[in-house]
Amino acid sequence: MRVHPGRGAPRTRRRILLSTASATAALVMAATACGGSGGEGDTVELRFSWWGSDERAATMRQVIENFEADHPGIDVEGESTDWSAYWDRLATNTAANDAPDILMQEERYLREYGERGALADLGELEGLDLSGLDPLIAESGDLDGQTFGLATGVNAYAIHADPEAFAAAGVEMPDDETWTWDDYVEIAAQITEGSDGEYVGAQSMSYNEAGFQVFARQHGENLYDENGELAFSQQTLEDWYALTERLLENGGQPSAAESVEIEAGGIDQSVVATNDGAMAHFWSNQVGNVSEASGRDIELLRYPGESEFERTGTYFKPAMFYSVSAGSEHPEEAALFVDYMLNDTAAADLLLADLGLPANLEVREHILDDLPEGDARMAEFMTEIEGTIVDGNPPPPIGAGDVVDITDRVSDGLGFGELTPAEAAEQFMSDVEAATGSD
Repeated sequence: MRVHPGRGAPRTRRRILLSTASATAALVMAATACGGSGGEGDTVELRFSWWGSDERAATMRQVIENFEADHPGIDVEGESTDWSAYWDRLATNTAANDAPDILMQEERYLREYGERGALADLGELEGLDLSGLDPLIAESGDLDGQTFGLATGVNAYAIHADPEAFAAAGVEMPDDETWTWDDYVEIAAQITEGSDGEYVGAQSMSYNEAGFQVFARQHGENLYDENGELAFSQQTLEDWYALTERLLENGGQPSAAESVEIEAGGIDQSVVATNDGAMAHFWSNQVGNVSEASGRDIELLRYPGESEFERTGTYFKPAMFYSVSAGSEHPEEAALFVDYMLNDTAAADLLLADLGLPANLEVREHILDDLPEGDARMAEFMTEIEGTIVDGNPPPPIGAGDVVDITDRVSDGLGFGELTPAEAAEQFMSDVEAATGSD
């Protein structure tokens, strides 16, 4: 899975909207198709849907088996697809009033499904113990006083750095508690030059809006506000794109054509994973995968600029959410399963950090000694930065999923010299406002 780890999704995806009148009506109909039916004493049948790799699917099925062993009156049918197919199928099934009882959600789509009546208010369901959740993300799935999602775990956006590439270029690893954005640009160029082009300094960072969100937060702004509207100035975005322009000019990042190819290849083809570069920007829970692909011990660095401005910008992102369908015939049993996924150490022993570091703090502590080496480095990094995080973010607006493609288009235009940083900022804001209905 690509999390844009960069982002969390492939670059292209056919999006089925839920905006038609028939779909909207279906979302709020009384349940007729979710879960199983039967009389008193019959086994309750639930459906649980998620996206991800075959390895995740195998782990999830083992978790389900363990849950069923503990709850012999409940059967859970697991449904797994890749990221792109997941959203197409979920939109179709939801419109047909055939959504799974329990489903994974992602922050870009939580508001879309929640505001259209497709998700249950988890705060109204019995059997959910939320007392142990990390307060930094405990309310991240809340909208207008209702809880439409509970975070599976937490991630942070970070620099993935290869110490061997730094050493080969004769460049010291930066002090990530104090480095600035100017330092980042200069270090990237020094690596490219010092290694005679064997390593590029850094992979382009403009292809993921999460990086800009950190930058905006450092400037006291944000990507979106509580109402889902853009919450940053055009000048701040222009300054962000100007950093990429400088990196293109000084050779600190690949050319535009190379960047397009690298982005299309996903995280396994990132410059760090292929031993072609020293730095790339991904979510923290990707460090194990990047380390494995590269055959090296990749380190996580804090974002540049965290000590440069009046506040830090890094935040804990819900890796994904557990949600319950508003149309489930068995909402309490569905809530019981979500509670198991969040709070049971037996589930965590299998999932470890695949869905982010567990949201339950005691469960998180429980698995630390069992994490693979890469995930252990991620856990240590998350512990180190926790005290520097100021706050979280509101859920993105409806239509935020389209921002992935908008970001790609604008980044390509900037890289190929078709757009100046000012023009790129103007186009990004205009296109996002149109996509999210905030213009």
